[in-house]
Amino acid sequence: NSTGRTTSRFRGGGHKRRLRLIDFRFMKKDVLATVETIEYDPNRSAFIALVKDADGEHRYVLAHTTMKVGDTIITSDNAKPVAGNRLLISNIPTGLFVHNVELIIGKGAQAVRSAGASAQIISQEGDYTQVKLNSGEVRFVHKLCYATVGQVSNIDHNQIVIVTTDRS
Repeated sequence: NSTGRTTSRFRGGGHKRRLRLIDFRFMKKDVLATVETIEYDPNRSAFIALVKDADGEHRYVLAHTTMKVGDTIITSDNAKPVAGNRLLISNIPTGLFVHNVELIIGKGAQAVRSAGASAQIISQEGDYTQVKLNSGEVRFVHKLCYATVGQVSNIDHNQIVIVTTDRS
């Protein structure tokens, strides 16, 4: 404080981080985007990818496990269900793994965004799709919500490696 005494111990510090805005809403439909770089982001556990749209605009998206520079991705209602493409959850075949799951129509991706996370499409019933999350919870997601096909990158995040040496 102003008298020089420590009033709260072990607080503060840390490195100042530049915030990278990630596009979780994917507002541009039916526009091809090309992956330019895959980068480390200090603000999250997964890697991010800088993509350039066909009209020249750049944006960041979450990278999936098999993404590499030069890949093309698209957000469309009826795109092919290949890794990186974002499409209506009703158009994703059962059994496929997804991430960036939208829970409320038009709100943007809210679930399954951390490193190595994925959810599995279990079934399509009426207006809803059953999605099994990493925790084992099964959620009903409206069929007009979007999801990205694939698993989030950086699967090895926070994996503890124990190295033992033989002392014989």
